[in-house]
Amino acid sequence: MTVQHEAVTDESAQSLEVWIDQDLCTGDGICVQYAPDVFELDIDGLAYVKSADDELLQTAGATTPVPLTLLTDVVDSAKECPGDCIHVRRVSDRVEVYGPDAE
Repeated sequence: MTVQHEAVTDESAQSLEVWIDQDLCTGDGICVQYAPDVFELDIDGLAYVKSADDELLQTAGATTPVPLTLLTDVVDSAKECPGDCIHVRRVSDRVEVYGPDAE
């Protein structure tokens, strides 16, 4: 029996972080539906990222690591976000790899 393995992309092999631009957030909550361990809607109706210990990070530009197991969910959140406000970037050089400013 032959076992095939999926190729790991350059982005998924590196440490990634995600942040939300609340100025563009429309509060639709799609990100929370895709990745509730990473995103949460606050009482103000906007989405925020959460720390690894489930704390809501409300400081503007706050980032949180993207666990490899949730990468697909976080990327789908960025792709489907109607406000184009979810940014996923490499930690090493802060280059956006998913989101509105991705190269």
